[in-house]
Amino acid sequence: MSNEYVPPKVWTWDQASGGQFANINRPIAGATHDKALPVGEHPLQLYSLATPNGVKVTILLEELLEAGHKAEYDAWLIEISKGDQFGSGFVEANPNSKIPALMDHRTTPPQRVFESASIMLYVAEKFGGAFIPKDPALRTEMFNWLFWQMGSAPFVGGGFGHFYAYAPTKQEYPINRYAMETKRQLDVLDRHLAEHDWMAGEYSLADMAIYAWYGNMVLGRAYKAAEFLDVTSYTHLLAWAERIDVRPAVIRGRRVNRNWGEAHEQLPERHSAADFD
Repeated sequence: MSNEYVPPKVWTWDQASGGQFANINRPIAGATHDKALPVGEHPLQLYSLATPNGVKVTILLEELLEAGHKAEYDAWLIEISKGDQFGSGFVEANPNSKIPALMDHRTTPPQRVFESASIMLYVAEKFGGAFIPKDPALRTEMFNWLFWQMGSAPFVGGGFGHFYAYAPTKQEYPINRYAMETKRQLDVLDRHLAEHDWMAGEYSLADMAIYAWYGNMVLGRAYKAAEFLDVTSYTHLLAWAERIDVRPAVIRGRRVNRNWGEAHEQLPERHSAADFD
């Protein structure tokens, strides 16, 4: 490769290149400014953005409501491009400064929950283990796939998505490296779904979490890379994604904390079911 990069002996922040998120990326933790988090009237307070990790949680909350559970919640927009995740209140909710974060005000003091899978499990268990299979074997299978998604998606988002869509320049080596891994993961799912209707025997947290990343990818919504990745060739995965995509709770969940796209797709804040009207 031409212009080969020679790493310095010690990396320093000023050596970092630009990129779409250069103004908010930094190698240290902690708050950059004082800003308390707003609190609405419901016990569950969600602070998020409609990225795949945020959508996982709002889909679950809307599915709980659809199923008749009293899971009302307030969802507040965290604009990561403006650095909201580095406000003091958000850092208290999640010291890692990543969305989503949840505060449960039914406890004293309020219980913080961060990491999307942790939030999903916490909320599901609060409502009787909803969307967690009762059969021990299927329950274990659900955990297998839920944590597979948590471990695998960084290769898709932070790897392929970054170098294909967000890096300052497109470079062959990283795009090929992460495209290969992304397609391998899509094939893992496609082979599994060729023999199963759902990831773990029944519609569960695993389906919601995987749909948010890989379902949206094969439906052509991620990184403008559908043709590049030949996503329609994963026919079983695509059929599964299409079944989930039309669920009323999923349609609503995809809108929550979304502040881009067509007007009918957006709902930057959600405080009641009436907000969807």
